[in-house]
Amino acid sequence: MKKRILAILTAIMLVMTGAALGEAAPAEVSGDFIGTAKGFGGDVTVTVTLTDGAITAVTAEGAGETEGVGSKAIELMPADMSESGSIAVDTVAGATITSNAILEAVKAALTAAGVDPEAYNVAVDKGTVEDQVRSCDVVIVGAGGAGMTAAITAADAGKSVVILESQAMVGGNSVRATGGMNASKTVWQDENTFAEEAGVEKTLASAAETYADDETVTALAQTVSEQWKAYQENPEGYFDSVELMELDTMIGGKAINDFDLVKTLCENSAAGIDWLDTIGAQLHDVASFGGASVKRIHRPVDAEGKTISVGSYIVPVLESACEERGIEILFNTTATALRQDENGNVTGVEGVTKDGANVIVEAKAVVLATGGFGANLEMVASYKPELKGFMTTNAAGAQGQGIAMAQAVGAATVDMDQIQIHPTVQFDTAALITEGLRGDGAILVNAEGKRFTDEVGTRDVVSAAEIAQPGSYSWLVVDQAMVDASSVIAGYITKGLTVSGEDYAALAEAMGVDAETFTATMEAWNACVESKTDEEFGRTSFANPLNTAPYYAIKVTAGIHHTMGGLKINTATEVLNEAGEAIPGLFAAGEVTGGVHGANRLGGNAVADFIVFGRIAGASAAEYAK
Repeated sequence: MKKRILAILTAIMLVMTGAALGEAAPAEVSGDFIGTAKGFGGDVTVTVTLTDGAITAVTAEGAGETEGVGSKAIELMPADMSESGSIAVDTVAGATITSNAILEAVKAALTAAGVDPEAYNVAVDKGTVEDQVRSCDVVIVGAGGAGMTAAITAADAGKSVVILESQAMVGGNSVRATGGMNASKTVWQDENTFAEEAGVEKTLASAAETYADDETVTALAQTVSEQWKAYQENPEGYFDSVELMELDTMIGGKAINDFDLVKTLCENSAAGIDWLDTIGAQLHDVASFGGASVKRIHRPVDAEGKTISVGSYIVPVLESACEERGIEILFNTTATALRQDENGNVTGVEGVTKDGANVIVEAKAVVLATGGFGANLEMVASYKPELKGFMTTNAAGAQGQGIAMAQAVGAATVDMDQIQIHPTVQFDTAALITEGLRGDGAILVNAEGKRFTDEVGTRDVVSAAEIAQPGSYSWLVVDQAMVDASSVIAGYITKGLTVSGEDYAALAEAMGVDAETFTATMEAWNACVESKTDEEFGRTSFANPLNTAPYYAIKVTAGIHHTMGGLKINTATEVLNEAGEAIPGLFAAGEVTGGVHGANRLGGNAVADFIVFGRIAGASAAEYAK
């Protein structure tokens, strides 16, 4: 009855608005009307139900829209339209293309009904918003990977948990993660044949040549060298170790990392894979990734055994686990300040909803998991001016607000000028193209059709090499065999991010590069794969040759991807002040923190970061909240 009354009132409002526009919505129009528009991953189709000229129901379908991002827009916007009877509803931040497609499809449906869509584009008065006060054991700011992991862990320790999330959906940057999770010494690595001898030798050589004066790196290299010698004498299982992962992470970070945090990350990585298993997230496919000596990136696969994006796979599992535990998530609620008592203990969070209501959450412990500041381009440029004008892969909520809140209560920061750019960001859309493709055998060629770098080098090195190429872009090249093994690539094709050709020459034409040069490049690369040597660029990870037609390429460039700097924490995830002392009651995990990754984050270490330190933060906060 309430909804019927709302529909009648809305119809009256629409008639009045339509009259003002000179074209009223016909009150006699009733029925279901369909409209379609192009979304991010294909067509988005909506069905609009009109009852006596009023919108009484809207549904949407878009199977190709990104899970956890576009899918949220499909869930939320039609529901808001159904409730309000208006198309003037909020779009979903981070799902702009899908949101716009829904609006266009709704307008098309209304046009098909013979009514003026603008007659329904009327803001709805939501009435007076009420301030809120809540209390719990642990309040978490941010419902990304780190925040939800911390929430689940704290809830499993018997604590009541509330999460504040600035956006309309969970996920943050975590849902955008495409590759997988680094972990060392897992049972899943042992299912692979070891063929990464050259990678281990390359890392040990780098440690000796570049970091001979660094005591931490030298000690790790000595340990790994002894482990490697022992394995060669008795090669059982797959070779990896916690120390090798530590060495890779330190070298990748140019040895400015906080080694205690690196050690914590690596020692707990395998347990993180096991923990994900317990909540229904299986990362059992193991492959190569940039900066890793051996196969260490753990990835999910679909029912057909094809690799899929890790973020859109894990995030819904984490959200479901939160729901199962009764964890309340306050969406569209931006935290603005930390609360403290007279002794300086952090005792909760203050925030504001999108409708302007003030929110206070009183708690015994606070976990900051707000992500980095990669979407705050002004803040990025203030710390690294040379990145001004770069596109970003970051979610809209990555504004650095958690850092600012903690600084206001005396928190220290570290490595704030260490900001990573990613070399494979789609040139036109800023869509992140997974590093896993290079690990699986893809190559990069420049505008001249030539390779120019070791494609599985660290992101900073590959990005710098790419920026130095003509036009500061490159083409990521794959073949049909790689497409058949990856749902991720199939998604890129569906979204129109690729060009293709039935042979090398045809692909070259589609890319706009010299066919003869490109063909020679491809043949030379396939020879490298065959011989397992790359004399020109020193690549040590080869996978399979690119010789299965048709062929595909994605135009990519470098974009702002990860902020390695952030709040200074200890291994218990306590936030530290400038004196190195823990701020009582305040914890942090994920990209809001600094020190773990040093000057460059390895691909796959972000997921490891938010799982490992998210679990520690949840456990530490729960213990503090006793």
